[in-house]
Amino acid sequence: MTGSHQVDPIAIAAFIVMAFIVSGTFHVLWLRHPASLPLKLPLDGGRTFRGQRIFGDNKTVRGLVVIIPMTGLSFVGIALLRPYLPAWLSDGIWPLPPLTYAAAGVLAGLGFMAGELPNSFIKRQCGIPPGGKPQGGFWRLLTSITDRIDSVLGVLLMLSLLVPVPWQAWVYLLLLGPGIHSLFSVWLFKLKVKTRPG
Repeated sequence: MTGSHQVDPIAIAAFIVMAFIVSGTFHVLWLRHPASLPLKLPLDGGRTFRGQRIFGDNKTVRGLVVIIPMTGLSFVGIALLRPYLPAWLSDGIWPLPPLTYAAAGVLAGLGFMAGELPNSFIKRQCGIPPGGKPQGGFWRLLTSITDRIDSVLGVLLMLSLLVPVPWQAWVYLLLLGPGIHSLFSVWLFKLKVKTRPG
């Protein structure tokens, strides 16, 4: 799809981070707005598996309805600003038409949301409540790490279905993503959208 154009891993990582900062900001504002409350419906519909909730009350419809389309719009918006971006960034990202950027952004947003679900499912099956942490030191550390990288992995896997994502970009994003994710978590906590900052 990108022909002989060589994408730059740093530019790709920077593009994805920029897009998610934009969509993440809209996501935070949406969750804070009273209009989002009617959509605070659990994705699992309250269903259980082996006596435990599938995902729990923290995974809701109201997150999906904003993060997925806004990430698509963020991808398109940044791509349309290409002539005004620094040359290293403009030349290093995918040479795609706007509609393909929109599709890539929607896939990335979907990957972000879907990437968190397996981890939530496993924690519920282990009896860990939504927003909770296991007691053991090792398991506490492990869940802290997976809480930070699961959505990043989801983004990278879904994006890779449509566009080439260099392995170096995976490394950069897996190193940077958790920190950015933490900042947004703290922001949501301070706005009283989340019950804990982590």
